[in-house]
Amino acid sequence: MADRDAGLDVSVPSIARAYDAVLGGKDNYEADRAVARQLTETFPGISELAQYNRDILARGVHYLAAHAGITQFLDLGAGLPTMENTHQVAQRERPDARVVYVDIDPIVLAHGQAFLAENAHTKVITADLRDPGEVLANPEVRALVDFEQPVAIMLVGMLHHLHDNDDPGGIVRAYMDAVVPGSHLFITHFCDSDPEARALEDTFLTFLGTGRFRSRAEIAEFFTGFDLVEPGLVYLPLWRPDDEEPLHLTPTERLMIGGIARKT
Repeated sequence: MADRDAGLDVSVPSIARAYDAVLGGKDNYEADRAVARQLTETFPGISELAQYNRDILARGVHYLAAHAGITQFLDLGAGLPTMENTHQVAQRERPDARVVYVDIDPIVLAHGQAFLAENAHTKVITADLRDPGEVLANPEVRALVDFEQPVAIMLVGMLHHLHDNDDPGGIVRAYMDAVVPGSHLFITHFCDSDPEARALEDTFLTFLGTGRFRSRAEIAEFFTGFDLVEPGLVYLPLWRPDDEEPLHLTPTERLMIGGIARKT
């Protein structure tokens, strides 16, 4: 890792860096790689699942930009830059699309600033998404996002890292209350679908300290009051796949569900 990461407590794993390690990235430390190894030991398909989440991010952002008319994206808990990031997909469809990435890990800011140095329509800020007031009032957010126009609020692979006492439902409502009708909410979330899910949840909680696998009904509550777009809240491979839908889902394919909804 570069010297710009000096001063961080690298003995403590972070969500962003552990996710990078699961995806086979290089922007992580031994503590993050240790979490990735534990997750893989518990569930060998974890890297495949992480890729499903990246794939639906690309499909979802494409839908929002190409079909829903969205030109502004607030990507909360964005993680480290990788391939097919939100701004790349959105700006491919709409070159004027504006994207703000938000993450609590300062390494995301360091790497994101280098990655986006020449992209005037994209910003990375360090902030805690659990404080919507702080995020929404951030000058860099306000400089790029016009809250009088529709915004995509993205919580892709993030809400399961909020404990119940963080009030994730209240956090979602706070962000959605701040945006106008025509805005969209994009969520993917670990689902308490079978024994494999519960074993993986235990590993997350033990080695990363977060990872609340919720039932489909609990995840659906985040969308209360908004209109889910087709095909609704479904397992990730079933959300507008590029190819034909799989006839039978594997345990890995049943571990996460997601959907996009419109505020009317």
